[in-house]
Amino acid sequence: MSTAPVPLSVDEPARRRLGIVTSAGLAAAGVTKAEIASAVRSGSLVRLRPGILVTAADLAEVAETRRRPGLDALAVTTSLGRPSAVLSGSSAAWVWGLPRPRTSSATVELTDPRRWRRGQGWSMTRAALPDDEVTLRGAYRVTTAARTIIDVARSWPEVHAVAATDAALLRGLTDQGELRRVLARQEFVPGIPRAARAVALADGRAESWLETYGRLTFAALGLPPFLPQVELRVDGRLVKVADGWYREAALAVEFDGRVKYREPSYGRTPAEELWREKRDEDLLRSLGVQFVRVVHEDLSGGRNALARQVRRCLARPGPALREWQDVPRPEGRLRDGSVVDDGWLARADDRVGVRPTGRPSRAG
Repeated sequence: MSTAPVPLSVDEPARRRLGIVTSAGLAAAGVTKAEIASAVRSGSLVRLRPGILVTAADLAEVAETRRRPGLDALAVTTSLGRPSAVLSGSSAAWVWGLPRPRTSSATVELTDPRRWRRGQGWSMTRAALPDDEVTLRGAYRVTTAARTIIDVARSWPEVHAVAATDAALLRGLTDQGELRRVLARQEFVPGIPRAARAVALADGRAESWLETYGRLTFAALGLPPFLPQVELRVDGRLVKVADGWYREAALAVEFDGRVKYREPSYGRTPAEELWREKRDEDLLRSLGVQFVRVVHEDLSGGRNALARQVRRCLARPGPALREWQDVPRPEGRLRDGSVVDDGWLARADDRVGVRPTGRPSRAG
């Protein structure tokens, strides 16, 4: 495959836009239409939209690092050339690194205060856009995290809307006060009651989508609320942080996703992670702590069995002698060290190519 004819003056600024170049930009740098057409035929340049291209190498990196939604968003906004149109809805949620429903459409979503339009692969809604609800996030002009949350919560299923709100609160992208201000501005917009309910149900201490799902499911089953994110210490040493904690029964609830057992984390292999958890739990169980481990299937199809299990554990009083200390965290903490883009990563610098360190860039 021949090398794409992209001069350095065009290539360098494209690094921070997932490698996107335009036919006009190439022409201004002296690249002829014949050269561009030849590169497209050979496959070294890929046409995303009319006049919008990317090199095959950059496209491959974007696919590897799961950033195709960002590439499509940048291609659409570059093609439209409307400064008044900003990324919004599910597209903005992707930019902010918020968890989205797996069924999210690939359609690029935009909002413009003056125009409603649809096109191939994109949809533009006409709606008010106050200046303080629009920001620049790296390569993307986008609605603020608070506006994004309210927009998606108007239509997303409850669990997904609350999980996205939890994620934004956890990462400090917004706060309850800002969310309430956006809600007040949209008092008469369709779907706002749903968004208001999602905001009311949010708790910024949840550290994963599954924890949010679990909290809402426990409430729906009529189980008493647990304390989220409680440190369990033995002789002053932090042994475990329980996702949920029932103090009287000394019951720890763990919401187990499979990612940490499939991917390396904190420098440990999945097998090492599993062994470490077993050892920690063995210690706490020997001191009288009970555990209930909850996976997605328990919440989606085994709810009654889960409710019975939790109630049985709650019926057992905790030990009179407590040889551990339980310390609730006032706020959640980001899980550092993950190399997996699970939807929580911020996309403040969407760059492709080799970084100055010589290491290939990754999602983020």
